[in-house]
Amino acid sequence: MLITTTRPSSAAALVALVAVLILLFAGCGGRQARQQQTSAETHPQRIVSLSPNVTEILYGIGAWPQVIAVSQFCTYPDDVKNKPRVNGWDKTNLEQVMTLKPDLVIGVDAQEPFLRDKLNALGVRSLFVRSQTLADVFASIGEIGRATGHEQEAASLTAKTQVEIDAVRKAVADRPHPRVLCVVDRVPGTIRDVYTATRGSYLDELIGIAGGDSIAPEAERGYGKINKEAVLTLNPEVIIDMVHGSKGKLGEDPVAVWNELAEVRAVREKRIYWMSDPFVIHPSQFVGHTAQLFARALHPESFTDAK
Repeated sequence: MLITTTRPSSAAALVALVAVLILLFAGCGGRQARQQQTSAETHPQRIVSLSPNVTEILYGIGAWPQVIAVSQFCTYPDDVKNKPRVNGWDKTNLEQVMTLKPDLVIGVDAQEPFLRDKLNALGVRSLFVRSQTLADVFASIGEIGRATGHEQEAASLTAKTQVEIDAVRKAVADRPHPRVLCVVDRVPGTIRDVYTATRGSYLDELIGIAGGDSIAPEAERGYGKINKEAVLTLNPEVIIDMVHGSKGKLGEDPVAVWNELAEVRAVREKRIYWMSDPFVIHPSQFVGHTAQLFARALHPESFTDAK
């Protein structure tokens, strides 16, 4: 008797338990699906980029279909020519921005003091990423990935960029470090108003990774202005010049312009390297590419395909 009455009760309890579990899992699955759907709906679909490096990162992580406009200074990817342009830098044309009805505006830290409060007042969500150091570059990729719903792609892009940088570091590990002056701006055709990358900038870090020693005096934000006398005193062994002067018949010779300082070792030994690649001054995933350009200039013997 006890056996015949207990078995049906156990079976009924088991059936009831299974039914409850099915309902619970169904509920969890439904909640999870709703959460995923809600999460997808909250990812921005109308992004405006205010800086070239931001545009490059957005493309690199696969968020390009969500971008509706870019800054007037963006050149990559080729499809930027098909996007509306937003004029200005610190004085970005917010009237232009608002006509685009963005759900996210992304810029860099240098733009933040001029734009964040204004965008907040207009009810527009914004993100400003740091762009000073190499760590900032990697952090920016991650932040933009999270903000746009491309976190995994951002992680992959970061890993790929780190591999590129590590490969450069390894290629020149046993080379001597020449003293390098990295010029990021000057009056085209002259050696006036010379601005250099200094300690604390990602360009300074990339020079070190590429087997050089950046020698510019320290400055507050990683970039500083020096005069011709300072260049003479520093006497660099190598000058990397990123200034994009005028082109054509009236354009400057970016190497010959330094002949004015013939006493400088880099000039005397003809170790002035003009970097015309537009990506070298952009703190984006192209920092790996920049590191290799620097290394090929400083240590061409370390690369078997060097000409």
